[in-house]
Amino acid sequence: MRRSAATLLIFITTMIGNTNFAQSPQKINDLIAKYKYQVKYVEVNSNKQIAYVDEGNGEQTLLFIHGLATYLPSWYKNIEALKSKYRCVAIDLPGYGRSTKGDPITEMSDYADVVLKVIGQLKLDNVVLVGHSMGGQVAVSTVLKSPEQFKDLILLAPAGFETFKPEQATWLKTVFTVESVEEATEAQIRANWALNFYNMPADVEFMIQDRLKMKEGEDFNDYCQAVVGGMHAMLSAPIFNQLKNIKQRTLVVYGANDGLIPNQYLNPGLTTQLVGENGASEIPNATLKFIPDCGHFISFDKPEEINEILIEFLSN
Repeated sequence: MRRSAATLLIFITTMIGNTNFAQSPQKINDLIAKYKYQVKYVEVNSNKQIAYVDEGNGEQTLLFIHGLATYLPSWYKNIEALKSKYRCVAIDLPGYGRSTKGDPITEMSDYADVVLKVIGQLKLDNVVLVGHSMGGQVAVSTVLKSPEQFKDLILLAPAGFETFKPEQATWLKTVFTVESVEEATEAQIRANWALNFYNMPADVEFMIQDRLKMKEGEDFNDYCQAVVGGMHAMLSAPIFNQLKNIKQRTLVVYGANDGLIPNQYLNPGLTTQLVGENGASEIPNATLKFIPDCGHFISFDKPEEINEILIEFLSN
């Protein structure tokens, strides 16, 4: 029996509606929001590309290094304000953002090598490293590895000033696992982000959305390994006893209400002020500042204050 055109159309429509077409797997690079600035890439070895943005001009180049589980958009509010005076280069560390995933770094010296290779490949001159949190520890490790390349150093809520006993470091490595990062729920992710701020600004939502989208990426496990590898790198290569070897003029800034440094579970009673004072006192030529009503993610929590402090420091 011949089917009418209408019947055939219904049949075809029904079949299409019941067919599950497999979607091509997407990578994190395809899922997160487009960056505000043009993204460029530099090869640091045969299988690893570092994504970066390069804005502005000036005699000094500020090389921004983000913290654990963040990425280069965390510097947007600083780049926008500082690019009229300085060349501003911000990178995605390996495994983060739009940089190459896989083969996670677990040694702080390897992070330092990546930063030095970026500087060399891009032929950057008069570089000032600006590191936040884990990025601060990376910056210190880089300066100590190649001190002749740097005159100034800027550390924002740096990791590495707070010290941990060996058994504490071992415990942290035990509880902070790839599975714990992979399985974090949206509620946990939002709570973790909130811990970074004194008053979480509404415009941080795009970063939270990016973090949620990452879970759909086929390379999400690689990202989680990068985050855990970064934590292990910080704990395995403490820098407190090396701070005295920093000869560069150094600016250290903490939010007075930092909710992540110190770790109140492992170091109850220790304050952010004590952490900052203890670390800065080890550096021969350090300037220490605290920003009131400000949390850990100071580049987004109080960007205007941070930008003023940076300009004042760099102008002297």
